[in-house]
Amino acid sequence: SRGLGDVYKRQIVELAAIAIDATAGEEGKLFGSVGTRDIADAITAAGVDIDKSEVRLPEGVIRDLGEYEVMLQLHGNVATNIAVSVVPA
Repeated sequence: SRGLGDVYKRQIVELAAIAIDATAGEEGKLFGSVGTRDIADAITAAGVDIDKSEVRLPEGVIRDLGEYEVMLQLHGNVATNIAVSVVPA
């Protein structure tokens, strides 16, 4: 039997990457930050329903524009990564 985590992992792998619009100032520093809720909301908006508690940011919130590899700890012991682009709004 395929676990729910495996189903979500397959959907995330198909999604592969998401972009999040953020307001930034000089040199790409964000006004505010991008956190687990922002990432979960963007993935959910792209069609894969995940919760912010499943998004892992061990180094803390994102404070700069750029490309990030973010780990998702899905249902059970299933983990995968997604590419997150933080782009100027």
